[in-house]
Amino acid sequence: MTKPRALIVDDEPDIRQLIGMTLNKLGIDVSEAPDITAAHQKLANSTFNLCLTDMRLPDGNGLDLIEHIQQKYPELPVAMITAYGNTDIAVEALKRGAFDFVSKPVQLPKLRAMVNAALKLSGEQNPASTQQNQLIGSTAIMAELRNQIGRVARSQAPIYISGESGSGKEVVARSIHYQGPRADGPFIPVNCGAIPSELMESEFFGHKKGSFTGAFQDKQGLFQAADGGTLFLDEVADLPLPMQVKLLRGIQEKSIRPVGTDTEIPVDIRILSASHKNLSREVELNHFRQDLYYRINVIELHVPALRERPEDIPELIQLFVDRNATESGIRSPKLDSSAMSALINHPFPGNVRELENTLERAFTLCDGEMITAENLQLQTAMTAPLTPANSAAEQLDVVVPSTNGNMPPYIDGNLDEYIATIEKRLLEEALDATRWNKTAAAEKLGISFRQLRYKLKKLNIE
Repeated sequence: MTKPRALIVDDEPDIRQLIGMTLNKLGIDVSEAPDITAAHQKLANSTFNLCLTDMRLPDGNGLDLIEHIQQKYPELPVAMITAYGNTDIAVEALKRGAFDFVSKPVQLPKLRAMVNAALKLSGEQNPASTQQNQLIGSTAIMAELRNQIGRVARSQAPIYISGESGSGKEVVARSIHYQGPRADGPFIPVNCGAIPSELMESEFFGHKKGSFTGAFQDKQGLFQAADGGTLFLDEVADLPLPMQVKLLRGIQEKSIRPVGTDTEIPVDIRILSASHKNLSREVELNHFRQDLYYRINVIELHVPALRERPEDIPELIQLFVDRNATESGIRSPKLDSSAMSALINHPFPGNVRELENTLERAFTLCDGEMITAENLQLQTAMTAPLTPANSAAEQLDVVVPSTNGNMPPYIDGNLDEYIATIEKRLLEEALDATRWNKTAAAEKLGISFRQLRYKLKKLNIE
């Protein structure tokens, strides 16, 4: 096999020699250039698999060279060599298309990890991984989003994914991961709003046994779990300010310190983040740190709401109906014209997630052959007032057994999670009242035994 080749552009011979020796040990042939003019000549006359360039060069700067490579050789990964702590230059390089950056003095382990990741870009992708994480939709807006994902997946730049709740931000994050050089590494998603504030540092960075009450053993944090892969920070706007400071340091230094230790552990991760909130507005309100905002929002991708691409609804319907049928081991039911028309004309404030949940409910309620508009229960979901008990029961097509006045009030937040909480409590009450006779419980709730069995499985009720 032909050895990969790298171009090193730096006016300091010692730096070129150090990097060259490291790359040689990795089996990479090295070509050197002391300035931009020489780099242009070598790029025109030879083919390279990787380029590393310094920022300050005698006849220009590395940012200009990055733009030149993006225009003339877009398949060539290029990394910026920056002065220590010069984060602004590194971020600007990433925005202009750099694959990654390395700081002086060059740390050889980080250099080797970056080079190995860059060389994977020329390798073949895993078709299974990419197919499982593709975005569904044939509209122009989705085609452009897929193109953007393909471009940003090649870099190591932090990506911020914006969009409404349920629009598919995690699917976008997974697509970026599995189309990039870290596809073989772990993809670790974390909902930042679901972690109690007092446990956040331990969850992200890990802890040492005995470092606090309840720390009965050493624990690996999310940063270490994502080492070599991608850490996806979903609902990043929900992070409390003290945790934002610690997160910023971990991202900038690419190292973390577990709770109860004095030793820093290097980590090699890519950060992807998302939120349904307007993050720039959160910065203005002093709810989110500006320095962290600029660090995670090097490149922003916006996921369109479902109402912006109604032409994609039939394709999504087929996906979800087929998936429910496969999981249940039966043939996929059809949608009659009234059901299809109702779905296409529904505004879907909950986006793709609402469509998925609607079809899951309809699949449970239908006769197995045909889904009707009545099975969708769209009108109920749109118009029912959000009173704690009865409205949730109406949306779930169940009869309230005995609530004892203890149903939690709906205040704000994820409606799907609230409804699931109500439904689970109703099912458990019915089962307790019938001494876990499932046939009697289904009768009491006014649903079929099949529906009950499906709901018990969905809500993990044993």
